[in-house]
Amino acid sequence: MSAMFRALENRNYRLWAGGALVSNIGTWMQRIAQDWLVLTVLTDHSGTAVGITTGLQFFPMLLLGPYAGVLADRYRKRVILLWAQTAMGLIGLAVGLLVVSGSAQLWQVYVAALCLGLASAVDGPARQAFVSELVGQEHLANAVSLNAASFNTARLTGPAIAGLLIAWIGTGPVFLLNAASFAAVLLSLWRIRTSELSPSVPASRGGHQVAEGLAYVRRRPHLMLILTMVGILGAFGMNFPITNALMSTAEFGMGPEEFGLLGSIMAVGTLAGALLAARRSGPRLHLLLGGALALGIFTLAGSVSTTFWLYAAVLVPVGLASITFLNSCNTSIQLTVNPQFRGRVLALYLAVLQGGTALGAPLMGWIGTEFGARWAVAFGGAIVLLTGLAATIVVSRRSSLSFRQQLGAVIARRRPRRWRPRGGEAAGQAEGA
Repeated sequence: MSAMFRALENRNYRLWAGGALVSNIGTWMQRIAQDWLVLTVLTDHSGTAVGITTGLQFFPMLLLGPYAGVLADRYRKRVILLWAQTAMGLIGLAVGLLVVSGSAQLWQVYVAALCLGLASAVDGPARQAFVSELVGQEHLANAVSLNAASFNTARLTGPAIAGLLIAWIGTGPVFLLNAASFAAVLLSLWRIRTSELSPSVPASRGGHQVAEGLAYVRRRPHLMLILTMVGILGAFGMNFPITNALMSTAEFGMGPEEFGLLGSIMAVGTLAGALLAARRSGPRLHLLLGGALALGIFTLAGSVSTTFWLYAAVLVPVGLASITFLNSCNTSIQLTVNPQFRGRVLALYLAVLQGGTALGAPLMGWIGTEFGARWAVAFGGAIVLLTGLAATIVVSRRSSLSFRQQLGAVIARRRPRRWRPRGGEAAGQAEGA
């Protein structure tokens, strides 16, 4: 099989990837339907309301993410995923029935977004760490990249489908279709052969496990840098549902088809970036930093685009830059963290990313509503560019050997290998020590 798709040789991973693709398409359809419902049906183009909805959906990860990471490290990840995915499907079903019956209100959408965020907070760390159990360390980098490719394939098709369906039959049926799509991922989880999984040693009970995870991160400069950048870029550079909604409606006067199309056009870039990453054996430091810088530059270019189609075209490199940055961060964490801490560190990564998005979403929506969509896009792009420049300066000036080993050699040169516990030496290798 091609090196780009080598993780698909694993039967369990093929099942998981297929179910996740169907479910992700439904999730992207619901995201577009939710934003359109709040923006045009329940409010009069209120970017603030859209920002609050997004914030409620991502804020639980900021609070509960570290504790969800403890669950992922302590209990069977497959069981956690079954419960969490079921809950998210039921939430989509409830909102769909409210919208179809004509009784949906803004506060109900807020509550549903919060509940979805709670379920996602439990789901996220287990889902990220589950990949290593499916394929082992040998194909982990490739599997992470293929996960991103699957997600962005859904991002390519889901918004476009949602835009057409909203125009034809309304937002309610889109929520119902998303609820039905969860059957695919639940079926894949049931069909996985548990005997072929490669589970890590469960974390020991007792102690201060969240504090242990935080201390583990604080001792590793490359993880601190990654999490700092992810938090800032998540807050100001990755609130695309809000900025795209405001640009397509308030700035260019477009309808739901064009709004959905923006998500699909952007996914062209993210899918290309994910497939390019799948060809690499591991992440590269210069791609992590370059992705952040490029995201800031092209976001600023989007803020001054004079036509809808020019803005749409700029979203392709925006998507490529964002997935290059995020994939480099995710793979670096997966490959350099001790398996017993992987769930907690990934939970912290998701908490910072989604928590940053939650905190930044209302602000970005408010800026777009009060000063105009272009100012929201420009403000986010400027913050991202300054963050990328600052990180580049920090890396270039830091002369500590341990810093260079962890952030340079570990990220840029480390090759994925199967983790076989052999006492302290194996644990040290798994940590990248």
